[in-house]
Parts: sequence; C-alpha cells; structure tokens
Amino acid sequence: MKPFIFLLLLACSVTAFGQNKALKIKTTHLTGNIYVCTSYGILGDGSVFPANDMYIITKNGVILIDTPWGEAETEQLVDTLWSRYHKKILLCISTHFHADRVGGVDVLKKKGIKTYSSLLTRQLAKQIGEKQPEFTFTNDTTFNVENIILQTYYPGAGHTKDNIVIWLPQSKVLFGGCFIKSLDAADIGNLADADIKAWSASIANVKAKFKNIKYVIPGHQGWQGDTLMFGHTLELAKQTRP
Repeated sequence: MKPFIFLLLLACSVTAFGQNKALKIKTTHLTGNIYVCTSYGILGDGSVFPANDMYIITKNGVILIDTPWGEAETEQLVDTLWSRYHKKILLCISTHFHADRVGGVDVLKKKGIKTYSSLLTRQLAKQIGEKQPEFTFTNDTTFNVENIILQTYYPGAGHTKDNIVIWLPQSKVLFGGCFIKSLDAADIGNLADADIKAWSASIANVKAKFKNIKYVIPGHQGWQGDTLMFGHTLELAKQTRP
C-alpha cells in the first residue's frame, strides 16, 4: 500500500472514531487454523494504536483469546467470523484486566458466549469499573475445546500483576499479550499497573516453561522476531527501572 493511501485511510479512521464509529479491525492468518485480529484504540495524545487478540477456528466454532479494544470492534469481529466462516465464538479467555483485553466481554456475554479470566483479573476489572468476564480460574488451567489445547500460565507480575500468557502446544504458539513487547516497541508502554522490578524474573519463567516456540504474539504492534521479543522486553524493562 502506498504511504499516501495508508495515511488517507488512517485519517478517515480517526475521523470515524471522532464520530463515535468503530475503527476497522484487521485479521491476519498466522498458522493452520489460527488468526490474529488487530483492533485499534485512541491514546491520550490522539494517536491510533493497534492491539492484538487471537482466534482459533474449530469444527463447530471459534476460540477467542482477548476481545478487541471495545464493544463496537468486538461486534465487528463477531460479524466477521459469522460472515466468513458461519461460526460463532464458543468462548473467550482474557489475559489481563485492561480495556484492550476485556473491553468487549459484555458483547460476548449478551450473545451467550462464555467469557473467562483469572479470578484476579476479574477482581481488578471490577475495581476500576471495567468489563468483567463471567467465569474465573484461580490456578494455571488447561482448556480442551474440540481437541484444541490451550494452557494458561501466570509467570508473575509484569505489565500488570494479573497478566497471563496462553500456550497452544499443538501449534507451538505463545500468546504473550501485553506481558510481551513487540520488536516494534520503542519503550515499555503503559506503566500504570506495571511491576518493573518483577518483570525480568517473570520473563525468565516463561522462557523456562515453554520450549520450541514457533510464534509469539504480543499484545500490541507486530510479531516478527518471535522469541527475540523476550530479550527486547527485558531490555525495555531494564531501561525503565528508576
């Protein structure tokens, strides 16, 4: 896409957002039956910023990891999945309590879709008046949905004190969420609920836990580089320490 066309489309998207219309989501094939959905939020300085969630197509439905960044964009994803695959979302697992992870759970709940998170995530979401998943787990949990295995893992605090990652052992995909920073990231990002001192040890826990990782999906920006993002996240965290 030519730069002028991209900037024009981006300007149109920002204008649409100002008119209380959703920014357009984007879906990208990752591997096999796994796709990344990118939604967009408006930061405090008015810039448009991407957020990644992930979905897996099964025989009878779709597994969603994190919702898009808000209700209108979540509605877009629901409509896209139905029009493209004629499949409904079976369940959603949120990886922490911020709006770019749980902002669309009420949309899903109204449609009878099961929404999950850790108990701590739901408690923290409630404290700040954010949307709350319906079902919770207190320990690392394995979901088996139509023979698709998803393993939740709490590595320790980092981006937030509740952040988890999700491992798909069959495809060797690690959804890192906002706990993992993209190689595109120039800084550690939102520190409002971060634990910079704990982050390095938590990254080490992930590296020790999962082997032969083929794909790593961060919560924001691009995912090229895979496990190189671990080192990049560590470096950004070190640069941020007081």
